[in-house]
Amino acid sequence: MIPPSRATSVVVVLAFSGIVVALMQTLIIPLVPMLPRLLRADAADATWAITATLLAGAVATPTMGRLGDMYGKRRMLLVSLGLMITGSVVAALSDTLLPMVVGRTLQGLSSGVIPLGISIMRDELPADRLGSATAMMSASLGVGGALGLPAAALLAQYTDWHVLFWASAGFGVVALALVLSLVPESQVRTGGRFDVVGALGLSVALICLLLAISKGAAWGWGSALTLSLFGAAVVVLLLWGRWELRTRQPLVDLRTTARRQVLLTNLASAVFGFAMFAMSLVMPQLLQLPTATGYGLGQSMLAVGLVMAPSGLVMMATAPLSARVSRLRGPKTTLMVGAAIVAAGYGINIVLMSATWHLVLVSCVIGAGIGFAYGAMPALVMSAVPNSETAAANSLNTLMRAIGTSVSSAVAGLVLARLTIPFGDTALPSQGGFRIVMAIGAGTALVALLIASFLPRRVPALPPAEPVPAAA
Repeated sequence: MIPPSRATSVVVVLAFSGIVVALMQTLIIPLVPMLPRLLRADAADATWAITATLLAGAVATPTMGRLGDMYGKRRMLLVSLGLMITGSVVAALSDTLLPMVVGRTLQGLSSGVIPLGISIMRDELPADRLGSATAMMSASLGVGGALGLPAAALLAQYTDWHVLFWASAGFGVVALALVLSLVPESQVRTGGRFDVVGALGLSVALICLLLAISKGAAWGWGSALTLSLFGAAVVVLLLWGRWELRTRQPLVDLRTTARRQVLLTNLASAVFGFAMFAMSLVMPQLLQLPTATGYGLGQSMLAVGLVMAPSGLVMMATAPLSARVSRLRGPKTTLMVGAAIVAAGYGINIVLMSATWHLVLVSCVIGAGIGFAYGAMPALVMSAVPNSETAAANSLNTLMRAIGTSVSSAVAGLVLARLTIPFGDTALPSQGGFRIVMAIGAGTALVALLIASFLPRRVPALPPAEPVPAAA
């Protein structure tokens, strides 16, 4: 365990690393409408610059978590940051689609940074610092996304677009240097043989599932390719589960995952990830649609970023409050409060969406709910799993959130594509479509609250992990 005098610096460095990774995921958003022109590719192919990151993150998150438990969490954290830096440089040097997809894939492989950081905190921090630190680390994903959007929009508007990726590489180098200098390597590890078959099986299943979800609208939800991918995902997951139950050192311990507290927390995380992402899909469109539609606000991408940025600050501010509520009332209560606040935010947005300040208010309310909920999830997971499985368990929880956001993107896109109004020679999403997406977001947040209500009432305080020989 590190001395109390160094605890603050470790927390700051790990949270900064998480924000850097979240920035990487956000920085391409301002470029999306321009990607076909910038990369000299058609619109359908250009979307692979986004899809590749999603698929790579899904594969890397559980794999890096398990490798961290086995061979060292700091080591895998450094590997993840190194991949992000490499991917950022490749993307910064690209002018065509293929190198951009390669770079974005390498960037996506860094998605395990946040669960690895949380796991390092469990191993190294004093018990009285653990709750607030993990809450801050968990919220860093939302914080980085919210703060990165205005910065990326500003750079994209006033500089060459390659600067976005050079900036990502620069922040990655800073994070890597800080981790090397200030973060110790945990001695809590399992050793043993890595479950290669389990990693390949889960990766194939996730790629099939997320590829079908992300491309289903373009390929057709009833097309043979989409249905085949969904079917393959189910079959491979069943075979993978059978393998994991029989192997001695599985990638994911399904028996631990099936425990009531872990299972319900992961289910709530997936549903909550769905609810959270609806805000990121609806608000930018409302802000940028022409005022002539009667409900669009005619703002620039930079203005979109400035409207969304306060939600990141609110998440950061509510992280310590989330830890305090968890300490006094238990993380179950904190998760339920967060889900209720998010549902209320979407309810407000159904009524208030006609002015810019309305959306600032709504994004701050939803950001507060995310800060509460994201702070509670690591505490619920870690209190129900042994020290030797901390990184793998946190990685699986992060993966469940990512699956929720992917499904949210597909559902919201389907609703907005079906409910449109004519505008000149094009069709734009209708105001009713936006309200339906907001209602779905509110409903899924309430479902997450319902799932959380079945969690155990109290969770004991998390003790610091005891060092275990690396060869144990």
